[in-house]
Amino acid sequence: MKYYVIGYMYSGKTTFGRRLAADKGMDFLDLDSAFEERYHYTVARFFSQFGDAAFRKLETQVLHDTERLENVVIATGGGTPCHSGNMDFILANGTAIYLRMSVDSLVQRALASRNPRPLMRGLGPDEVRAKIVSQMKEREGFYLRAPVVLDGMNPVF
Repeated sequence: MKYYVIGYMYSGKTTFGRRLAADKGMDFLDLDSAFEERYHYTVARFFSQFGDAAFRKLETQVLHDTERLENVVIATGGGTPCHSGNMDFILANGTAIYLRMSVDSLVQRALASRNPRPLMRGLGPDEVRAKIVSQMKEREGFYLRAPVVLDGMNPVF
């Protein structure tokens, strides 16, 4: 059994994924941590140095390496399902769980974060909201392909 936890950044994918793995007696893998371990760069540093396209290409390779894993919960990055046919890969290799949250909740979490994500660095509150609204319009169609959709504020599976 393999679960892929998907959703927008700040939706709690890693926290929920760890809890789900512990509850089910499964292993846990955070895709961003796996990326950082493999390439010896933080995601933020890699992103700022090499850009989105280079990051997405390598992120896809790390995702595809999960094909051989079993009995694991994998927390993906927020954009992972939205690039390079990754959602098709996720659906073919496990069960996708979408942690769905309102824009207001995502904005609140983004503004409260002590470590802003690369896409949010240097943005004011109105810009953060506009970025989230824009990206959710692009991404939610991918997220909603998940067979399991949970309330990100109170995810119960």
